[in-house]
Amino acid sequence: MEIYVVQAGDTLQGIAQRFGVSIESLIYQNQLIEPYGLAVGQSLVVGEPDTGEREGRRVIISGGYAYPFISPWVLEQTLPYLTELYIFSYGFTAEGDLVPPPLDDEWMIREAVTMGSSPYLTLTPFGPDGQFNNNLISAIVNNPEASQRLLASLAAVMEQKGYEGLDIDFEFIYASDRDAFTAFVRDAAAYLNPLGYEVSVALAPKSSADQPGLLYEGKDYAALGAVANHVLVMTYEWGYTYSVPMAVAPVNLVRRVIEYAVTEIPPDKISLGIPNYGYDWTLPYVRGVTRARTIGNIEAVQLAVRYGAAIQYDEVAQTPHFNYFDEMGREHEVWFEDARSMRAKYALIEEFGLRGIGCWQVMQLFRAMWLVLADRYWIE
Repeated sequence: MEIYVVQAGDTLQGIAQRFGVSIESLIYQNQLIEPYGLAVGQSLVVGEPDTGEREGRRVIISGGYAYPFISPWVLEQTLPYLTELYIFSYGFTAEGDLVPPPLDDEWMIREAVTMGSSPYLTLTPFGPDGQFNNNLISAIVNNPEASQRLLASLAAVMEQKGYEGLDIDFEFIYASDRDAFTAFVRDAAAYLNPLGYEVSVALAPKSSADQPGLLYEGKDYAALGAVANHVLVMTYEWGYTYSVPMAVAPVNLVRRVIEYAVTEIPPDKISLGIPNYGYDWTLPYVRGVTRARTIGNIEAVQLAVRYGAAIQYDEVAQTPHFNYFDEMGREHEVWFEDARSMRAKYALIEEFGLRGIGCWQVMQLFRAMWLVLADRYWIE
């Protein structure tokens, strides 16, 4: 399989003829939308992935997060590429009572098991406002009785519904709760592992042990890597809703995080975080005022096609981007992911001997990212 970058004057028919493939395969693999316009600088995957035989290929674990309101068709299309499906999410109270998601999750569990993927229950400390609540984290990790009640409830629900693992996604942990949080993860693994459930923990993207900031100080990489069965390093959100326009996961910054992570955690326990989205900023950017719009990767290309924008590629960040003017004359700057940026991030798996990837999130299908992954690795 190849990645081709569209040049000025290219047509779908001409590209198909050049590579000896059908127009239909180009449309399907790249999710082109009628009338099938192309943007200069757009990357296309061409040809079938080299799935080959398992022997001699690096075997990886592939995971992805999804909410219960995911389209059944999108889930069906994605599950063949997922070893693990992280269903988002269950909450809890300060007293240790488990709070189920507002929508039915059992249909996703059934689909995952049917397709050979392991469904993971994702546990998050969301407060009444739907945001991560560090006071709730503090209450549970410092109360042994409440935490044991929570673990017992988790085990009961996981057995009842057919979950096969637990993912702990706690963010903005107080620095003073760092060791208590590690103890909570240790207790979770000690409680659940004998019952046949693995425990994963999501880690903020640190590049040093003493990195300052509420997002980082409560996560002890070495200690958590020792007690959890595996971890997901959330290597994304450099570019985010309120940031200056930039790549969501610039590979040069992702590399710095992984270089540090492998000094603290066995590489075969580490899954690389992969974003499946981009952002559209309206310019000029004003700190504290500008709010970027989250967009899908297919949507980003369609914007470039619609407004006649040429897609550029930042060789340092290894990420595509472009600018366009909307109908009101406002300039926009868009950063997103394409087959090239995915390939650049996937290369880190092999270079550092990582466990695999964890995708946030799989609510929208981006078929090219999975084809590039399957072309390079054997997905367990």
